[in-house]
Amino acid sequence: MTSIPFSLPWQPISVIGVAVAFFLGFKNNSSYDRTWEARKIWGSIVNESRTFATAVLSLPSQNLPKEEKKRIIYRHLAWLLALKHVMRKEKTWEHNLPVKKLNFIPGFIKEYYDGMFVEIEKYVSEEELTSIKNTSNIPSQLLKIQSYEIGKLNEQGLISDYKQVWLHELIGHLFTHQGMSERIKNFPFPRQYASTGLWITYIFCALIPFGLLDIFEQSRVLHYWLTIPFSAIIIWIFFLVDRIGDYSENPFEGGYNDVPISSIARAIEIDLLEMLEEENIPKPYAIENGFLM
Repeated sequence: MTSIPFSLPWQPISVIGVAVAFFLGFKNNSSYDRTWEARKIWGSIVNESRTFATAVLSLPSQNLPKEEKKRIIYRHLAWLLALKHVMRKEKTWEHNLPVKKLNFIPGFIKEYYDGMFVEIEKYVSEEELTSIKNTSNIPSQLLKIQSYEIGKLNEQGLISDYKQVWLHELIGHLFTHQGMSERIKNFPFPRQYASTGLWITYIFCALIPFGLLDIFEQSRVLHYWLTIPFSAIIIWIFFLVDRIGDYSENPFEGGYNDVPISSIARAIEIDLLEMLEEENIPKPYAIENGFLM
C-alpha cells in the first residue's frame, strides 16, 4: 500500500496541543466564573426579595393599609421583571443572530417579542409607568421611586425611623445586585482571550492530520487512512471545549445553559404573591414552558 508522501513529526504538534489545551482551560474557567457569579447574584436577589417583602408586610403601624404594603411589593416585582428584561437585551459581542435562529427556549422567545412593559404594567400604576417609560435604566428608576415612597411613609408617621433605615438598606442591597448583574452583562469577556483561543485551535487542528500520518504510517497494525476518523475526533473535542467556553461567557442571553433568570424571577413572583395571599398565582416557569430557564 502506497503511503502519503507528506507528514509532520507528532512531537512538536503535541507541544502545541498542550499549549492550546492549557489556554482553553483558562478561558473556560474564566467563562464559568462569570456564569457562576451571575447565578450567585440572582440567588442573593431571591433572598433579598423575600426579606424585603417580609419586612414590608411586618410593618406594625395599624394606620398603614394593606393596599399600601401591596403596592410596595408590587413595585418590587416590577423592578425584578424589568431587571430580567434588561439582562436579556442583546449586546454586539453576544450571539446576536436573529432570535428565532438561536438555540433559545420558547418561553424566552415569547418574552423577547412581548417586551418588558407587558410584564411590569400590572405591578405599577399607569402614572409611574409613564414617568419611567422613556428612561434609560428602568430598574434604577423603580428603586428610586421605592425609596421615595418609603421616605414618605416615614414622614407621615406610618413607619419608624428604624424601619425606614432597614428598608433603605435592603434597597441598597438590591442596587448592589443590579449593578453586579449589569457589570457582567455590559463588560464582555476580553476579546483577546476569546478570539485568540479560536485561532490557535484552528492552527492546531489544521496540523493534526499531518502529525497523525507520521504515527500511523509507521505502524504495521494501523494504516494511515485511520488518520481521518482520529483527526475528526480530536478536532471535534477541541472545538467542543472552545464552544462551551464561548457560550459560558454571556450568562444572561437566554440559552439553555445560561443562568435561568426567567425561572428565578417567576419563583420570586410566586413567593411574594403567596405572601400577599393573592388568588391569581402564575405557574412555575418550567411548568408553563416545559423547560427550566
